Amino acid sequence: MVMFAFMLVFGYHYDFSMNGVEYLYECGRRNVDMINWLTEAKIRQSELLSELQQLIQIPSVLDESLSSSAQPFGPEPLRALEWMLQKGQEAGMTIKNVDQMAGHIEMGEGEELLGILGHVDVVPAGKGWTYPPFEGHIENDRLYGRGAIDDKGPTMAAWMAMKMVKDAGIPLNKRVRLIIGTDEESGFRCVKRYFEKEEMPHIGFAPDADFPIINAEKGIATLRFSTTNLESKEQLQSFQAGTRTNMVPDVATAVIRINNDSIESEFELFKQQHKLKGEAEVRHSEVHLTLEGKSAHAMEPNDGLNAGVYLAKFLVDFVTTSGSKSFIDFVSSSFYDDSRGRSLGMQFSDDVSGDTTLNAGILAFTPLSGGTVDVSLRYSVSYSFDMKLTECQSICNVKGFSVDVLSNSKPHYVEESDELIQSLSRVYERQTGEKATLLAIGGGTYARVLQKGVAFGMLFPGEKDVAHQVDEFIDIPNLIKAVAIYADAICELASKK
Repeated sequence: MVMFAFMLVFGYHYDFSMNGVEYLYECGRRNVDMINWLTEAKIRQSELLSELQQLIQIPSVLDESLSSSAQPFGPEPLRALEWMLQKGQEAGMTIKNVDQMAGHIEMGEGEELLGILGHVDVVPAGKGWTYPPFEGHIENDRLYGRGAIDDKGPTMAAWMAMKMVKDAGIPLNKRVRLIIGTDEESGFRCVKRYFEKEEMPHIGFAPDADFPIINAEKGIATLRFSTTNLESKEQLQSFQAGTRTNMVPDVATAVIRINNDSIESEFELFKQQHKLKGEAEVRHSEVHLTLEGKSAHAMEPNDGLNAGVYLAKFLVDFVTTSGSKSFIDFVSSSFYDDSRGRSLGMQFSDDVSGDTTLNAGILAFTPLSGGTVDVSLRYSVSYSFDMKLTECQSICNVKGFSVDVLSNSKPHYVEESDELIQSLSRVYERQTGEKATLLAIGGGTYARVLQKGVAFGMLFPGEKDVAHQVDEFIDIPNLIKAVAIYADAICELASKK
């Protein structure tokens, strides 16, 4: 009788065919405050891990050689996008594919739109993995694979959160849209096309970085340093390192024409001194060199060992012809033990976003085309870009190099007082019991394309960042915790209060 009276007073309809547990669950479907999102996420762990493994097993690396209007970034990024959209359709949500470049999964109703932006493309796997990079191997509470933390794991966490909110019957006063890109790692062409055709979310977040909240992202520019000051017979026949500016090159090769009996022994000493691996092979009058470094994300080059820069450092004392020497000297003097741009006049730091960084991501030289170094510049929020570039050009002219800006994405910043920041802070503190401090990063997320958006997870404080590295993994307990945070965030930002 007491329960019946309670139901009358508070307007609940009780189905007497349900047991007590079912009744409380049905009440919880109508009251977000009654739902323990972490418990719900744990219930769905097996489903989440199985789907994440399936997504990781799609090797969605950009392949320009197979690019066409039907598959703009190659077949595998498109396959990953279509896989995600199929999941959305199976869950009864609205889906849309935008020119095979990006797409979305949507639920809820209302004029305003909450955007959650993730990507399913990944950087190349590289060599030296303990487990196959496109398998999704699980061991010791970790799921290994390329894209596990950047960004397939976080995207799947957000997707699972959407399904949980939908299945819980939470009434929404905004539409919630998971926007899925396929070219985040190579220039954001996917979301550029998407927002040419689709509406901009009123607010949003990107689960592609760190918790608690990233409200400042550095500017990201790609600079090309080049020289064509060549002799008719150059010593350096080839030099190659790196394939992406947003990765620290982990392998470098060079072919040099030289008569020097000590170069092999000197190379061995160099490797020992710097704790690197590599090989030297003499073929007739040429020496073929291979040096192995350590890959890392370009936002902090010091986390890796740039194989191209180290190989240039070794060759400084061996090349003498003008073009070869100019290239090797420039790489060595500009980037060896200097990821902050001091030698190029580009150094800068501010309190909001920290140091400006430079990553020499793609290095190439041939006697026919000369030398180029493509650099990812991650510059501070208050950086004077034009002034610093002018200073750099003056320094490069003296060294026989020119510098060109290939692309430039300006810094992104949201004030601490903004309601989006305040709402996500409440969510994070409610789910973790920890203070939601604000962070700045050198990485670029989809948050920077939003009119009002931030990066929100999913690396937790103290977690090792293994994005773009060999044996990339995601911590499974933290993945489950992130699902709970994202479900709570959807309710905080888009449910009827």
